[in-house]
This record gives sequence, C-alpha cells and structure tokens, in this order.
Amino acid sequence: MVDFGMDLQKCIEMFEKPMGVLAILEEESLFPKATDQSFAAKLHANLLGKCGNFAKPDPKPDPNAHFGIVHYAAKVSYNLTGWLEKNKDPLNDTIVEMMKNGSNKLVVQCFADHPGQPAEAPKDQGGSKKKGGGKTVSSFYKSQLDDLMKTLHATEPHFIRCVVPNTHKQPGGVEPALIMHQLTCNGVLEGIRICRKGFPNRMTYPDFKSRYNILP
Repeated sequence: MVDFGMDLQKCIEMFEKPMGVLAILEEESLFPKATDQSFAAKLHANLLGKCGNFAKPDPKPDPNAHFGIVHYAAKVSYNLTGWLEKNKDPLNDTIVEMMKNGSNKLVVQCFADHPGQPAEAPKDQGGSKKKGGGKTVSSFYKSQLDDLMKTLHATEPHFIRCVVPNTHKQPGGVEPALIMHQLTCNGVLEGIRICRKGFPNRMTYPDFKSRYNILP
C-alpha cells in the first residue's frame, strides 16, 4: 500500500477523544471562571507530548498563537483568543422569544427550534432546566457531525465529488465550461469512460493487471 502521508485519523482522534480538543473546549465553555489562558493551559497539559499532532505554535505568522496542529500538509498555528465566548454563542432569551412570536414568517421559522424563554415553568416540573439549555456551538456541531456519519454509514458507499457550479455564488447559476473543467481535471470523466468500457474501477492494480494483461 502506498502511504501518501495523508491519513488524518490520529488528528481526528485528538479532536474527538475524551479530554481532546473539543471536549476541553466544551468543559471550559461551561466553567464560569475559565479564561483563554486556562483553556490554553489545559490543552497543553492534556495534549502536548501525548499527541503527535499537537505542537507548540510557530512565531510566524502570529506571534500570539497558543498552539499548533500538525496536518498532513503542514503545521498550522492557532490563536484561541475569544474561543470560549464564541463557543457559548450567547443570545438573550427575551430577544429569541420576540423573534419566535414575530410577524415575519422567515424569522419565525429560523428560530423555531430555539428553546427561547418559557412563559411560566409548570408546577410539577419545579425548577427543571428547559430543553436545549447550555447548548454550545461545539456540542451542536459534534451532534450534527455524528448524525451525518450515521447517515453515511447507513447508506451504500458512493463516489462523491463536490463541484462549484459558478464563480459568483449565485443560487441556481450554472457555468457549463467551469463544471466541465472541474470534471475533466479531477478524473471523473475518465472514470466514467472506464466504467462504460466494462472495466472495473475499484480493483487493485495487481488484480487488474493479472486479469486484463492479455488485452492489447
């Protein structure tokens, strides 16, 4: 097997494992006295020297960066200033309730899934927390990612290739020349030609060679 050095499994595990980057971000976001400095210190304490993909930041281009992640292409330094506040994504419940009960149908639909502000807590529930309370951006993202992976694992695998339809970010806009250029460069058309000729396109090269070596 050829190793192109592009296996990101260790990097993914570093983000998703218990006491990984996302778990520490979630924990610090819910801790009232947490700061950017305490977040950075906890990352270094739990990951530096223990995960090969976690490293000290490079002074360039950002001398104030707090840590670095070793991707397959290069090491990228990150400045986590303001991450905790952004991850909390605070939004006043009173404003949300106004949006949910407004006259603009689009705005109402946008805030339909937000818990908002309960008018009055039922007596039998006492002071129980409302549904969705304390939801952070990272936990919401991880939940969406888990749902996506479950959907992908539940379906038959197919070859997926993203194509940019136009250069103006215009909904419904199609530039045929741009699309054809992308399909040509990424090998999709060649793969289609191989399939149309009856050759398998998911066979290892040694098997392919031994089976079709007789062909001119």
